[in-house]
Amino acid sequence: MLEEKYTRCPGCRTIFRVTPAQLEARAGKVRCGHCRVVFDGGAHLISLAPRQRSEEPDVVHDEAAQGPPTITLRDARALEPAPDAAATAAGEPAAQPATVPEGVAEIPYEERFAWARRTKPRPERSVVYVVAIPLLVLLLAGQATLHFRDAIAARWPAARPALTRACEFTGCAIRPLVDETALWVAASDLDADPAHRGLLILSATIRNRATWPLAYPALELTLTDAQQQVVVRRVLQPPEYAGGTADLATGIPGNSEVPVKLFIDASAVNPAGYQIYLFYP
Repeated sequence: MLEEKYTRCPGCRTIFRVTPAQLEARAGKVRCGHCRVVFDGGAHLISLAPRQRSEEPDVVHDEAAQGPPTITLRDARALEPAPDAAATAAGEPAAQPATVPEGVAEIPYEERFAWARRTKPRPERSVVYVVAIPLLVLLLAGQATLHFRDAIAARWPAARPALTRACEFTGCAIRPLVDETALWVAASDLDADPAHRGLLILSATIRNRATWPLAYPALELTLTDAQQQVVVRRVLQPPEYAGGTADLATGIPGNSEVPVKLFIDASAVNPAGYQIYLFYP
């Protein structure tokens, strides 16, 4: 087996395996497949066999002889033949060695494979960040406040005036909260009106168990017969069952009750029972 030979590009110092055919062709002229520099492959042959370290401090050995190289070892196929001298004599322009890109050429060889150093941000960018970040935080806080305005006004009544003024500019409105689980019918009764035949009187009490105001719900009244079959069902909106003094826009105050009294014409049916259901449409 023939001994492997290695040559090193003088431009980028990449080491290549070379074949005798490459060294014999065109007087050993080859082109580096990495940085495109044309060089004499035979003149830059090196040995990668490890040698004993000399005891004499003044003797300088080839760096490749000190052990395995620390740069890329390329195969012989990475080398290209040098430009043909005959083609140059015939009038064709000679191929010039490709130059290393400017950004790479400006970097010293020992730093070529080092990580890029972080550059300091420009002063104008720092000023933009200082101004933009607090502004974006304020805008986000304002958007969140308007989105949850109903809950904020309900739980912190002192903030309601400021939210009301903000809604005057944005066109929004502050509404009481909606929570079916905090409402229940504390008491109810359905009696016949002794003065009017076929007229029923519904008396009920709606209680808000939350500590903040809640929106008035819709009230569904269902009349049933003796077999618990539905004979009449009607949905009543807040203006229909709440008293004239009730403030529907503010809602049912926290920990309070709303009395309900309705007169129902049941002359066409003969109900035996009833059901009341509260819900939000």
